[in-house]
Amino acid sequence: MSKVSTTEEGGRRQYFHVALRPLLDYYAIASIVVILAFFGILMVASSSMTWSVLEGASVFGTAMRQAVMVGVGFVAMWLCLRMRPVSIRCLAPWLLGASIVLLILVLVPGIGTGMEEVGSQSWIVAGPIRLQPSELAKVAIAVWGSSWLADLAPEHKKRRFTVFCGVAAVMLLLILAEKDVGMALAFLVVVGVTLVFAGLDMRFIVFTAIGTLFALGIAVKNSSGFRSDRISVYKDAFFGHFEDTRGAAFQSYQGYLSLSDGSFFGVGPGQSRAKWFYLPEAKNDFIFAIIGEETGLVGATMVIVLYAALCVLGFRTALRSNDRFLSLLAATLTGSIVIQAFINIGYVIGLWPVTGIQLPLISAGGTSAIITLASMGLLLNCARHEPEAISALQSHGRPWFDRLFMLPEPTVTGVSVRQGRGEETRRGVEREQRGAQPNKRRKEALSRHTERDRVRRYGEPVTHVRSRRTSQNRQR
Repeated sequence: MSKVSTTEEGGRRQYFHVALRPLLDYYAIASIVVILAFFGILMVASSSMTWSVLEGASVFGTAMRQAVMVGVGFVAMWLCLRMRPVSIRCLAPWLLGASIVLLILVLVPGIGTGMEEVGSQSWIVAGPIRLQPSELAKVAIAVWGSSWLADLAPEHKKRRFTVFCGVAAVMLLLILAEKDVGMALAFLVVVGVTLVFAGLDMRFIVFTAIGTLFALGIAVKNSSGFRSDRISVYKDAFFGHFEDTRGAAFQSYQGYLSLSDGSFFGVGPGQSRAKWFYLPEAKNDFIFAIIGEETGLVGATMVIVLYAALCVLGFRTALRSNDRFLSLLAATLTGSIVIQAFINIGYVIGLWPVTGIQLPLISAGGTSAIITLASMGLLLNCARHEPEAISALQSHGRPWFDRLFMLPEPTVTGVSVRQGRGEETRRGVEREQRGAQPNKRRKEALSRHTERDRVRRYGEPVTHVRSRRTSQNRQR
């Protein structure tokens, strides 16, 4: 009995020794992002071979293009890692304004494209560059919303929530004008996560979310074409039968077949049969079906575990952060990425209707890869500015990873989450960062605190302690 208790105690001690390490979140999140990004390149290469040849390119043409976009995304992640939190907050309104301008430009005839290809006018093409403004809008509303809602004084709380909801509603209408329902749903996820962690009343959020989803469902149901077919296909799949496996239900049915062919260990890397023109959008929306076919239940479960670990570590970063802005930003970015991932996985396995949301960090898509990796750079920036991480880096120096990529040493900044002193604390911190000396009132307060501590410890004022020590030294 004692041996069992000793073993349990040792295991618990070892767990807390690892879990409480200062830079655990930073290193673990970076490792998960790198693993998912490179695994995504491999899966895009496997699932796009046949379609690349059909489009007249080389076998690995799509994979090479995705690898280049992932490389650009890593550069964007590095730039976001180098930024100071104060600089991110200063750039937040400009990022929001740029995203709104791009959302308007994509609706201008002759500038926005994509209606003939995918049924939504959501792309801006400038030579070899293809930009999807709605992807940028998701990160812009997350960064600006975190900055706008970070300092919530009681008298300004209602006004700030109203302004945020108004800006989000305008951007949502612009995305809906592109006829991109899937991206509108992803944008709503980001807005909802921001409001939840900013402290809005949950009853208001639940009622608003139910009403919005109900309105979107009615609009999709009454519309014609593939969007209304997705609802009927979902109902058939949920009850275990497909009515039209050669028409409206073709994609969902082929996705189920791919998952069933994978069994427990899969058919092997590159050995998928569904990619031979059986499964539409195998490299984008339904890439999780190819993962399940080639790597089996084991590989699909590992992908889910990685996203779950990213969720835990991201929320842990938000809880451990001592800055309101960084805490809200970490929670918003983590929630939006993980929820989008599980929406994609959910409709592939039939839990809800197909929405067209990509699997973050894995699905093919240049804009999505760059923007998602940039947002992960912001999340890593939040992890680097945890109080324990800052203390460890200042005490022991920067690790090899930071020195290799020339990352600056993080500094304490922002408003305290635990103390919550609002605008006055933020101004005081900014004043200290500019090198200003504490004012006279602050000096007097510090001296009073010091005097009180001395009285509590020695039972007499600090002046008496000093005089007593001086007399003792003279006697010696």
